[in-house]
Amino acid sequence: MDTKIQIKQYIAENYLFSNNGFNLDDDESFLEAGIVDSLGVIELVSFVEETYDIEVPDDDIVPDNFDSINNLTGYITSRTV
Repeated sequence: MDTKIQIKQYIAENYLFSNNGFNLDDDESFLEAGIVDSLGVIELVSFVEETYDIEVPDDDIVPDNFDSINNLTGYITSRTV
């Protein structure tokens, strides 16, 4: 499954509690939109580590990596290539 689609599905099901998919812009800030809070970021990190079999160092848990679909997709791609 495409990384971006997989992330959207995870966000929709686990944060938006929606079966209708992810209907926001791919650059929409999770934090500013109120989708993810600080605890949600930790859950998102766990999802990334388990799903993509990568270890996310604490220094990488920043908005540039985890605050939108595009940021997260770019981060995962950079860590799995």
